[in-house]
Amino acid sequence: MQPAIFSWSSGKDSALALFYCLQQKKLDVQALFTTVNSQFERVSMHGTREELLEAQARALGFPLRKIFLPESPSMEEYAKLMEEFLKERKKEGVQSVVFGDIFLEDLKKYRVENLREIDMSAHFPLWKTDTRELLLDFISKGFKTIVVCVNGNKLDKSFVGRVIDEQFLADLPEDVDPCGENGEFHTFAFDGPIFKHPVSFETGEIISRTYRAENSSDSNTEYHFLDLKHIN
Repeated sequence: MQPAIFSWSSGKDSALALFYCLQQKKLDVQALFTTVNSQFERVSMHGTREELLEAQARALGFPLRKIFLPESPSMEEYAKLMEEFLKERKKEGVQSVVFGDIFLEDLKKYRVENLREIDMSAHFPLWKTDTRELLLDFISKGFKTIVVCVNGNKLDKSFVGRVIDEQFLADLPEDVDPCGENGEFHTFAFDGPIFKHPVSFETGEIISRTYRAENSSDSNTEYHFLDLKHIN
């Protein structure tokens, strides 16, 4: 099997993509890697604590690599750090990178082209699968995940802290993608068929932060983050 490294977000799409990848037995996933906000020591976008990310990787049984990003990196900074990281992995024999993207064409193109420049390939186990069906499959397989972040411009704050089940899917507004593929919400996966044991945590406060995004129709976006704390 071809040596690969997995782009791990800590959420449900990554968990299901990893499950599919392991089932297909075409790639030898040697490690997970995640971008971490160096200032807050939390997973980028999801806001999950670094210690909880580490506990998650241990429960999955994979080594974890981290790419530390500044609080608000430019695309150039992000691309440079990612390229340096992947070139080091290539020296170790890694040939492919696995992603949990589903239907964002521009993002897929960006990943594929950047990897091609360093002679690596990209794999997308969930690509073009109906997102409602993906979420139902995720639930039916026994995965457990909790909503840790919502985009307040697209989803009500009350969805923060909910464990995803069929009722969650029924309660989503019609204009919100079932998997949150447009950034409506993010999750933390804590149990399921690829976990050796559940990840223990306790819920804390909900923290709201407003961001101004450049070149975006949502010039001011309020995000609501659930603070999860790892229980040893």
